[in-house]
Amino acid sequence: MNHATNERYGKMAQTFHWLTVLLVLAAFILGPKGSESRVYAPTGSFAPEGVFALEASFQRQLHETLGLCVFALSLMRGLWLLVDKRPKPSPMARWMAIAGKSMQGLLYILLFAVPVTALLGAWLEGHPVTLLAGLEFAPALAKSAGLGQIIANLHTFLGDSILWLAGLHAMAALFHHFLLGDNVLLSMLPKWRSGA
Repeated sequence: MNHATNERYGKMAQTFHWLTVLLVLAAFILGPKGSESRVYAPTGSFAPEGVFALEASFQRQLHETLGLCVFALSLMRGLWLLVDKRPKPSPMARWMAIAGKSMQGLLYILLFAVPVTALLGAWLEGHPVTLLAGLEFAPALAKSAGLGQIIANLHTFLGDSILWLAGLHAMAALFHHFLLGDNVLLSMLPKWRSGA
């Protein structure tokens, strides 16, 4: 396994990072929108613009599959952090270091909270979670439609929040690279891409 050096994260950490970015974006873009009856409709499409118009049950299954992949990848990434070392931090103001650590912590929390609230919301509303392969996780909780709707709404809010925070995270990395000229962005890029 390739571990971090003093200048950059290792290949495994970089792979976890960029796969997470792709999966979260795909889950957000391809996620079903609308009311519970619309999301769990057996037919119909969700995207009126037509580009990502998919059959309702397929779109939901794709979204749920991507969400479970995000959860599993985040779990593996968390375990990898326990054995991997991190690169030496770039010199920066103390408030920037605290803001950066706080942002990373919030993003990690959301990577677990978003899939968990999806699962709980679906189960409490009485719906199974179904993956693309047809694997179905039947509700493991007693039905409570009101609570399920609250948690489903929380899932939507957290899903939007993770995109906003990830956008701020990316902007901060670009700020560090182009205005401060430090190694923050380069530390998460493959060696061939950073020109190092």
